[in-house]
Amino acid sequence: MTLRMQAREWLHPVAAIRKRFQAWWQSRLPLRDTTTLTQRNVYILPTRPGLMLGLTVMTLLLASINYQLNLGYVLTFLLMGCAVVGIHVCHGTLRGLTMNLIAPDACFAGDNATIGINLVSPSRSIRYGIGLAVLGTQHWSWADVPAQGSTKVQVAFQPVQRGQYRVPPLTAETRYPLGTFRVWTVWRPAAQVLVYPKPEAHPPPLPPGEPRAGGAASLQRQHTGEFDGVRPYRRGDPLKLVVWKKAAKADELVSRDAQQVPRFELWLDLAQAGSGHAGQPEQSLSRLCAWVLMAERQGLHYGLRLHGLEIAPGSGEAHKRHCLQALALF
Repeated sequence: MTLRMQAREWLHPVAAIRKRFQAWWQSRLPLRDTTTLTQRNVYILPTRPGLMLGLTVMTLLLASINYQLNLGYVLTFLLMGCAVVGIHVCHGTLRGLTMNLIAPDACFAGDNATIGINLVSPSRSIRYGIGLAVLGTQHWSWADVPAQGSTKVQVAFQPVQRGQYRVPPLTAETRYPLGTFRVWTVWRPAAQVLVYPKPEAHPPPLPPGEPRAGGAASLQRQHTGEFDGVRPYRRGDPLKLVVWKKAAKADELVSRDAQQVPRFELWLDLAQAGSGHAGQPEQSLSRLCAWVLMAERQGLHYGLRLHGLEIAPGSGEAHKRHCLQALALF
């Protein structure tokens, strides 16, 4: 067994213990969407340049004592004074800052969920070099906060599955002004973000329409999925009322008459989307998500059927969000 393999076996339990400790420590942090940084939740440690500065100061001090160098004393205490001032300024850059979380918008699985954070400073001096990121990542967003003002910072994380997720823990840090000390804090927001299923890349065409309930005449007609109540296109008609399928066949623009009730309804059913995806519900939900977006782009009235849930046909942005929310939480 090589030394590298032995080192890996020794570090594996150490990493597991460290991970458990971090999870325990984070669980003790309160959930809040607004936090003010004080001495209780701001931490400070020297960086590698800071350790090198400390080693240099100690070396200069020992050499000055040993050789009785007055200029050595001057340089030693000058560097030590700069380090002490750097500690005070660095810690004061975060201390007193208020962070407000902006409610994140819903997103699709696999896309970046953007989190907005508003930094508010009551201080009369500008706060420089403040970085924010999702805890455990290295994608930092840096900003300066004006005196007695505020600034907005955005960070992002990538959820891989649909559902309702709590916003992950965030961290803020600064190394201003000398870079010899790192001051940071950890923040657990209470907000949640809704993640829709990832739309299928190349979905099949929309399913055919179903006859409306109570329409005897529609039941006698051939089940083609077409909508009745069409008329020649008039200038000013919304594009969502244009029947593009008829326009492609007859080379003539026609529009649906909004005053007439269509004899067929478009239903997006989980059973129809599941054909070819037996035992794979996530692929079926992905296809339904793509169908919802497709029907909304075409300006159609559509309904959604899931096991034990039925959303009546409709259209518009609110109806689309309602359907996507049902798919995300199904």
